[in-house]
Amino acid sequence: MDFDNDYETLPTENVLTHMTAGAVAGVMEHCVMYPLDSVKTRMQNLSPSPNAAYRGVGEALFRMVKNEGVLRPVRGMSAVVLGAGPAHALYFSCYEYMKNTLTQGTTRSNHLAYGAAGCVATLLHDAIMNPAEVVKQRLQMYNSPYKSLLDCIVQVYRSEGILAFYRSYTTQLTMNVPFQSIHFMTYEFIQNLTNEERQYNPTAHMVSGAIAGAVAAAVTTPLDVCKTLLNTQPEKGQGTGLIHAIRTVYKLGGPSGYFRGIHARILYQMPSTAICWSMYEFFKYMLSSRAGEQGDSALRLVVPQAALIVDATTGDEQRQDTRASGDAWDGWCTTGGMSGPVKTPRELPSVSGVGLYGALSFNTVHNADSKLSKGNAALLEISHS
Repeated sequence: MDFDNDYETLPTENVLTHMTAGAVAGVMEHCVMYPLDSVKTRMQNLSPSPNAAYRGVGEALFRMVKNEGVLRPVRGMSAVVLGAGPAHALYFSCYEYMKNTLTQGTTRSNHLAYGAAGCVATLLHDAIMNPAEVVKQRLQMYNSPYKSLLDCIVQVYRSEGILAFYRSYTTQLTMNVPFQSIHFMTYEFIQNLTNEERQYNPTAHMVSGAIAGAVAAAVTTPLDVCKTLLNTQPEKGQGTGLIHAIRTVYKLGGPSGYFRGIHARILYQMPSTAICWSMYEFFKYMLSSRAGEQGDSALRLVVPQAALIVDATTGDEQRQDTRASGDAWDGWCTTGGMSGPVKTPRELPSVSGVGLYGALSFNTVHNADSKLSKGNAALLEISHS
């Protein structure tokens, strides 16, 4: 099978393939770029400590390492690892299923279908990822009072209840639904430009992912600022919904407050989505290729033993053409026998499902017209290797 040309037709309807590839891609995406995510969270704080007021991404990262230790930018990563694996497994498997369902019988460039599939996938993703985001962002803040992941979970639960982990869920959905819709539509659009044949193309996947992440991140930054506010500020009796967050951001930062940390967010999302799509497409390709190879090698064609015998005195032989349609393979080899040379079958090489179907169809028609007796007819058998 030519996996480069048949990449989009590989047996990727397997949900396990999508879930495995998605889980690995999600963990890699968040872990590799986690230090920039920590910087973004700090820069979106609307009332930071004087020691945590940064003028740029580079300064923030430098001061975090210098003043708080080299491991400070990766504090809280364990929450992402626990949440991103299952969240992205459901995310990509749901997206692939919905995309295939909505685009059946339509053209490839169905951007509305891609956007709709992304919306549905986001509902499942955020249901798992939102509590992880709350814990992660609280651990990322300057002078965080929590000693560890478990300590943060226990203290938040005791002081604010279970709803604290989902306080920003509607805000996150409000942000992520347009984010993922824009993300998937942009990714598929760039793929149509850079990878029209939809082959496995690491460069095209990386470029498409980076552009899609940058566009979606820039458009949805105001909602991300509101989400960070809700995740990091303990409830104090006032409203805690999206409207309250929008008003608070405007009160503390004015119109420019909605775009705090936009550069850090774009710098984080571009490589993150590039890594995510590259890893996802790579593992999807590898898992699908292995499944395709196993499927191709699982069936072999075998002809019954001693189907044709050469008469030693006359030299006459009964011979049947056993070649499958389109093949030039001679399925017989000659060996010595007591009564003369004996024609014995060779095992055919591995064939794909299409080749198998063609071979069976050809021989079915051929044997119907054959003048050979039933005892000597060269019928095909299927055996598992």
